[in-house]
Amino acid sequence: MNRRNWISTTLTGLAATGLSASALPNGMAPASAPTDGSADRTYWVANLTKIARPFLENMAAGTLRENMPVAFGEGATLKDRQNFTYLEGFGRLMAGMAPWLGASGGPAEEQQLREEFLGLYRQSMANGVNPDSPDYFNFYRHGRQPLVDAAFLAHAFLRAPEVLWEPLDDETKARTIEEMKNSRVILPYYSNWLLFSAMVEAWLLSIGEQWDEMRTALAVRKNIEWYLGDGMYGDGKDFHWDYYNSYVIQPMLLDILKVLKDNRKEDGRSFDTTLKRARRYAEIQERLISPEGTFPIIGRSIVYRFGAFQHLAQIALWEQLPDEITPGQVRAALTAVQRRMLEAPGTFDENGWLRLGVAGHQPGLAESYISTGSLYLTSEGFLPLGLEPDAPFWANAEEPWTSKKVFSGTDLERDGALYD
Repeated sequence: MNRRNWISTTLTGLAATGLSASALPNGMAPASAPTDGSADRTYWVANLTKIARPFLENMAAGTLRENMPVAFGEGATLKDRQNFTYLEGFGRLMAGMAPWLGASGGPAEEQQLREEFLGLYRQSMANGVNPDSPDYFNFYRHGRQPLVDAAFLAHAFLRAPEVLWEPLDDETKARTIEEMKNSRVILPYYSNWLLFSAMVEAWLLSIGEQWDEMRTALAVRKNIEWYLGDGMYGDGKDFHWDYYNSYVIQPMLLDILKVLKDNRKEDGRSFDTTLKRARRYAEIQERLISPEGTFPIIGRSIVYRFGAFQHLAQIALWEQLPDEITPGQVRAALTAVQRRMLEAPGTFDENGWLRLGVAGHQPGLAESYISTGSLYLTSEGFLPLGLEPDAPFWANAEEPWTSKKVFSGTDLERDGALYD
């Protein structure tokens, strides 16, 4: 079967059986549905590749700037956002796709899709660092934003080096390293932005390149200093009620500390403490998901959609979920959120590009720094696709998540804060 048709048939078929709609009582699956998560995995793969296809097909063909629409939030200009939106979309998309691209197994159709998208990625990567390409990325030449997206691309490399970095040709590798090092001319803001500089340096360390230890040490020390308690960090010294603990802070801090630990630049105590706090924040994130698969629309950058749950997705990928929540309930909760967001009319334009919004087309929700490329951070919620199909996240039966249990009358142990 043609892989494009497989995606379309999958999404249509799941909707027809009721798996992608909540028309059945209490959101229960039909009796014919599998008891494990195989249907959910198929649905996730279909959605991720639907999101990625227009971007990577155009990038690989050298037609991204020509064909990608650039919408933006009020207060921005097209000329300004065009400086950033292409690397922005690519880095974020690949950071979310990386674990799936680095995985193996699954149905034959999934394996074929993975190989297809790896090919598109490699050609896209070569084009992005080629000064003669029409889609040559801005890593440092205009503005501060490229530092952010260099960091997301570095995060992608860290998540699946064996497929995203090691197979690249020598010229593409050399050009990428040079572009990443050149991003050092960008001064980060004194906030979560410190982690962007640190992520680039941690990746350079991981591949044996010269790295700036001071940039990494400052980011780690300040973010640990900005810990507020009960699994939450400030964005700088202040607390903001938004999803930046999930969009950036905790996923990047965890991976930076892991690189330092693996390379014996840190003794592991900071990593262990951060992971303990991260498990608590994952528990909080699971509790934020309503019985209907919605969550509080709080704070800036909310149009990153499913990316609001990158942190919960990463803890699930690492198989470090707290004892209070099971893989089956986390999968069910995240699938419910995905359905509410990606199936909302207006989420995609007629050519398959993401549009500004949370549940459909809602451009009023976008800040002035948001553009079309920004939206591809939604892919960060798909990280558990890096787990093999027989992992508990996919193999276990679906279970109701915390809010669904409580609001159906189930008695649970009360929640409690983390003290450390």
